[in-house]
Amino acid sequence: MKPEISIVIPVFNEEENIPVLSSAIHRAMSDIGYSYESIFVDDGSTDHSHKEMKNVCVEYNNFRIVRLRENCGQTAALDAGFKDSRGKYIVMMDADLQNDPFDIPLLFAEIDGYDMVYGWRFKRQDPLIKIVSGKVANYVRNKLTSENIKDTGCSLKIFRRECLNKIKLYNGMHRFLPTLFKMEGFSVKEVKVKHNPRVFGKSKYNVRNRIFKSFLDLLAVRWMKRRKLYYEVRDE
Repeated sequence: MKPEISIVIPVFNEEENIPVLSSAIHRAMSDIGYSYESIFVDDGSTDHSHKEMKNVCVEYNNFRIVRLRENCGQTAALDAGFKDSRGKYIVMMDADLQNDPFDIPLLFAEIDGYDMVYGWRFKRQDPLIKIVSGKVANYVRNKLTSENIKDTGCSLKIFRRECLNKIKLYNGMHRFLPTLFKMEGFSVKEVKVKHNPRVFGKSKYNVRNRIFKSFLDLLAVRWMKRRKLYYEVRDE
């Protein structure tokens, strides 16, 4: 039987976080009342992440792995997980434990009447440079795309699987999913979620690759939004 919810988790060198994250997901989802699956997408990890994922799959029969041949980036890993998922609803989250699994039921409770619900990390637990650069990036993105999203960088999201039929992902586009959904006429909602400090491992992003690379993606999204065809056919 197909699960109701699929949780897609891109993983790149997060060996210490995987056992803790898996246990937290299991506890958070145990009382939700819906069946679920968790999909680790191993994005070419070079540490012991894959071994830890295999151990988790032995412990929990609703966890499984999609393994990429090499490191392809977060968007590719998400896309691979989305395509392998079976749930009616798809949750995406990071593997670094900064997204809190106990917020998944919160987002699921808000999805009724919407196509996507995404998180707003209203109390970020990051170094000051990341908080400041994130606020600047958020302001610029909203200005250039005519949006009012409070937190464009939060990875924790839930959406209806049928929406994927209209969404085409390109490298870096996972950062703009709420905007891409709205461009296709889907309804979205933003809710407050917790944000935890990173305890294990190292962040894969810095100011250079988070802001400067994503700025080019932002210009592409701005162009797409301005050039998209919007029309309705009148009935005679």
